[in-house]
Amino acid sequence: SWLRDPQSSTESREQALSDDRWIRISKNHMIDGGMVLVLTDITTLKRATEEAEAAGRAKSEFLANMSHEIRTPMNAIIGLSHLCLQTRLTNRQKDYIRKVHNSATSLLRIINDILDFSKIEAGRLEMESIEFTLEEVLGNMAAMVSLRAQEKQLEFLMNTAVDIPPTLVGDPLRLGQILVNLANNAIKFTDEGEVCVTTSIEEKQASSIALRFSVKDSGIGMTEEQVAGLFQAFTQADSSITRKFGGTGLGLTISRHLVEMMGGAIDVASVPGSGSDFSFTIPFQVTDQSVTASLLPPSDLHGMKVLVVDDNETARNVMTDYLKSFSFKVSQACDGKEAIIAIQEGEMIDQPFRLVVMDYMMPEMDGITTTEVIRNELTLNHLPVVVMATAYGEESIVKRAIENAEVDGYLVKPINQSLLFETIMESFGKTYGRSSQNSEILQTVSEHIQHISGARILVVEDNKLNQQVALELLRQANVHVTLAHDGKQAVETVDTGDFDGVLMDIQMPVMDGLTATREIRKSHEKSALPILAMTANAMSGDRELCMDAGMQDHIAKPVNPDELYSKLARWIQPTRPEPLQREHAVSDTPSDTSSETLPEIEGVDLSSGLRRLGGNLSSYKDLLNKFRINQRDTCTEIRQAIAAEDSATAERLAHTLKGLSATIGAVSVSEKSLALETVIKQNTPDDADRLLNELETALTSLLQAIEEGMPAPTQATEDDVPAQNESSGAVAQRTALLKQAAEQLSFFDASVDITLDALLKMGMPDEMRDTIDTISKCVEQYDYERANTLMDACLASLSISRGEE
Repeated sequence: SWLRDPQSSTESREQALSDDRWIRISKNHMIDGGMVLVLTDITTLKRATEEAEAAGRAKSEFLANMSHEIRTPMNAIIGLSHLCLQTRLTNRQKDYIRKVHNSATSLLRIINDILDFSKIEAGRLEMESIEFTLEEVLGNMAAMVSLRAQEKQLEFLMNTAVDIPPTLVGDPLRLGQILVNLANNAIKFTDEGEVCVTTSIEEKQASSIALRFSVKDSGIGMTEEQVAGLFQAFTQADSSITRKFGGTGLGLTISRHLVEMMGGAIDVASVPGSGSDFSFTIPFQVTDQSVTASLLPPSDLHGMKVLVVDDNETARNVMTDYLKSFSFKVSQACDGKEAIIAIQEGEMIDQPFRLVVMDYMMPEMDGITTTEVIRNELTLNHLPVVVMATAYGEESIVKRAIENAEVDGYLVKPINQSLLFETIMESFGKTYGRSSQNSEILQTVSEHIQHISGARILVVEDNKLNQQVALELLRQANVHVTLAHDGKQAVETVDTGDFDGVLMDIQMPVMDGLTATREIRKSHEKSALPILAMTANAMSGDRELCMDAGMQDHIAKPVNPDELYSKLARWIQPTRPEPLQREHAVSDTPSDTSSETLPEIEGVDLSSGLRRLGGNLSSYKDLLNKFRINQRDTCTEIRQAIAAEDSATAERLAHTLKGLSATIGAVSVSEKSLALETVIKQNTPDDADRLLNELETALTSLLQAIEEGMPAPTQATEDDVPAQNESSGAVAQRTALLKQAAEQLSFFDASVDITLDALLKMGMPDEMRDTIDTISKCVEQYDYERANTLMDACLASLSISRGEE
């Protein structure tokens, strides 16, 4: 502030304003009768603007890198779970894997927007308006949060109005995100009792409906002051709760923002020590579909007498409402003893219960024991059908319920209306037809696969786990795959091969995908060679960068198989199409899996590692062998990089070892790799040297354990099939396989490993076997150039040329 003298203010102000180094940034103000003008130096303003822009760019780059790092493991989770669903699984295993796949897909879609810096900063977060079923949204939500409730031994319930239209129009992802946030909070702040998600109709019209969602818990509750501070960023009830319960305090802020964007409002009611009730109302459009009567039983079950047994009153009431909507006459019992009395009384008056829905976890007498008494100790003329409902899905409980109590059906809480109905119908031997939506989807995917069958695709990818996912997905479509490990190799390979298309990663060593695409486009036009980005770079603007570089399309990681097949079918036209064989066809019937087992390997959690590979034992064994071969020199390479002050390489090697060891289930080595990676980032050489020594010791022991534990490959010997006595047919078969392997190697075709395995199982001289074994090891390390050289020498020694017919 300046110029308290009114007589000099005008002249001074005009002088200041005439100087172009200054700009006026506020209105005039009066102080003590004088004029006040706030001015700032343009240079200072420009500097501040540049600093703000630099900070914005840094934040954007940080989010882009974070997005890429998250998408890489997400690609493995979604891709391998999809592949696992194609194998033979029990119904329970299929349910678990499907929930993993659905949850990962939901997480990916949330990441796509949360990490999209430009949308968040510009307020451009868009809402979808698509058809969806509320049941699917609630089911996905339950799959993501019910395990946490089970771990805390809480009753997790869903009470959904039975007259909600089957199909709504709105944004199912955002609705699910809100419900997951609120349910997770409820479970986090509740130590005993229950969490109940209730959905009711607030208002209903011909073409629209307003639904009220309530997430109520019996947790610690909040005071009025604490409630007043909610829905603010980074805010929880108080600092002590933050320390005890953790969390960022962003969940409620995001939830309120989403609810308001969907045209609704959110509210909370809470009493200290008695829990909280978060509720919100959102309007949805309703499609022309009428409410179907598909959840009505056949005439012989209509109006049957049912007993609900559960010690939780809310759970009993929810189950009762569902059963009444099926036309059943429902009675309740709060424990096993009351259930036994009710069943005996029904028998005495000749009005027996035909169905009992029995909770497992009850005080004094659990559901299995109660069912055993009903089955074995009561003299009943009409034994009821018993369906067990529990929040605990352990195999031991299921086995005990089936073998000891002979239950007719089994339900894992939280239970939705259609799942309950389906289980009851199956328990009575009735058929229950679901919609044909799945078959329609499978038919569409199958058509895409048939279109691309026989195509030759170059996959450019530096991450080996992502290579495996892409390779197996494309093999399912009968696509011939060639691998390149960086952009430079891709450019060289394209010029020597005959490809129908390229799947190109973006972030790679040596040469990135954008540069490689520009190089390829110098000699290959778009119409002649389609290039599709398959990358974790999915930030705003990444697609445009790919298109500008000369690509036709963009597939974000983690890869959605349906999207992969559909986009390949859109752009790829095989020059040598092949009919789709039965083993490649998409089907509801999964293929069989190996019945082999693995011995215990010290330092490796085999069950954990096998789960990460979708239960595919063959792939897991292959991964263990590749880990043993590829990682034996890692510590030496890290030490050399540190000595050369190449911290970027040292950090990358430690990071890779951390991820690979975690994938196979080697927790200790993974943790030591993480510690080393951290100190390399922090540039603390003494700590790095100590941790590297510890890691080297642990890794050496691990590799030795894998080598000792893994069974040696079965190989024929000269004693089995003496070379000098080989039939002409055996020699011709071996020659054909050698020529096939040579052709595959010339195109860097990853499926050569199958051909080499077949060769190693045949009889041949020791020298030839050693050569083929060495070639196989080169392929395992992706050293195709050396493998090609060795194959040339092998063919020359047998007087076989690559082009020989």
